[in-house]
Amino acid sequence: MTILVLDPRWPDMIPLGVASRITGPVEYTSEVPVSVRWALADVPAGAAGGWLVTTDACDPGVVKRAESEDLIAVPSLADPVLEAVETMRRARERGEWERAMTHESLLPYLEEESREFAEAVRGGGDAELKKELSDVLLQVLFHAELARERGAFDFADVAGAFVEKMKSRAPYLFDGSAGLVAVEEQERLWAEGKSREA
Repeated sequence: MTILVLDPRWPDMIPLGVASRITGPVEYTSEVPVSVRWALADVPAGAAGGWLVTTDACDPGVVKRAESEDLIAVPSLADPVLEAVETMRRARERGEWERAMTHESLLPYLEEESREFAEAVRGGGDAELKKELSDVLLQVLFHAELARERGAFDFADVAGAFVEKMKSRAPYLFDGSAGLVAVEEQERLWAEGKSREA
């Protein structure tokens, strides 16, 4: 049997090279959406083996079967941003210290990491800069996870808010134009966008 791990963000996106190889019988873990099951409903019967389709590579049954069966993960699962978000989610689920944190109790850590990043900008090399940026990112991920848990927003919403802000304040990045934009024009557009947001 072959295990196919789909991306839970886009479970309907099955790579063409894999889709053409799927033959029955096909089994699913419980969280796989019905749309995927319908899409694979007419899979031809295979000679032997079959497939297990999941969106949860950490499912205990999947982990056990992966010890002796082939596993194919869709390429989007190799996204380091997804891995960072999932790591933060697991930390909140399993770490007693992480579970005790709030936005307020994390503020000293955000302030400390921001100071250390500023110091790295002033005197560190690229390796130090990357390390300190990862510490700042940890803080962003942590606060976004806290917000996700209470149903307010998540990391993707934070990224989306950044893009929307840039669409408002730097529209030249999205209008299909090319070439360098003068500082004066950038400052004017930034101020106009910021005033619209107020």
